[in-house]
Amino acid sequence: MRRPPRWNLALGAVLLLLAALVALPFWFVLTGSIKVPAEIIARTPTIVPESFTLQHYAKLLAASDYPVYMLNSLVVATISTAITLILAIPSAYAFFRMSFRGRETLYRAILLAYAFPSIVILIPLFGIFAKLGLIDSRLALVLVNVAFALPFAIWLLRSFFAGIPVEIEEAARLDGGPPFTVLRRIMIPLVAPGIAAVAVFAFVTAWTEYVFASVMILSDAKRTVPVGFSGIIGQYQIDWGLLLAGASLSILPVVILFAFVGRWFVAGLTEGAVK
Repeated sequence: MRRPPRWNLALGAVLLLLAALVALPFWFVLTGSIKVPAEIIARTPTIVPESFTLQHYAKLLAASDYPVYMLNSLVVATISTAITLILAIPSAYAFFRMSFRGRETLYRAILLAYAFPSIVILIPLFGIFAKLGLIDSRLALVLVNVAFALPFAIWLLRSFFAGIPVEIEEAARLDGGPPFTVLRRIMIPLVAPGIAAVAVFAFVTAWTEYVFASVMILSDAKRTVPVGFSGIIGQYQIDWGLLLAGASLSILPVVILFAFVGRWFVAGLTEGAVK
């Protein structure tokens, strides 16, 4: 059925409005990071920069610990993503293909753990990690990030495994392939969009995590980017140029990740939503 032209115009206007709402904050952050301080704090904000300077980036990289924060965040987010995938892929495969007593109960219990707000378990986890000597270590953040990303990862990947015909797996097994070989060579390539979606989700979750990083990390040398921002804000005044430059650099790894797996990420979310 062909829509009238006015409907197309209305839909286009709505899409433009939504795009502007999403893009404008990023535009102000990016353009603000290259403005001189006087233009940043001007009473009338300028949409198009009237000045250009890289002094905020130079100050951020040379006179602050921001590169250390970026490195810490990259290490924590990358390791968290890798461990999440290593655990989620066989777990989701087992939840769908294997039959064992209490499978559905255990599956729902995992999803229930995802529903708990992080602040509820902050104090108990802090006490456990303190007894294990993990306070002020990146390992503590990795464990927390994996624990929060794993339930959603298992749920999403299970829906992808459910979309693969059983005949494909049975044919591979008739050829003599053991379960692990079937999973690695047959099933994993078929659920690649789902794995990409899980990887992006796990990385962004770990990259933006603030609550546990602000409590469990004590030394400045092990802080991550979200917590490091608090050190940039002064006690009596805020260096807005420094903050905007730091915010611009902080989204760079996520943009690079989306550039590589963004197409699979969108396909993964779409396919996972309809299964």
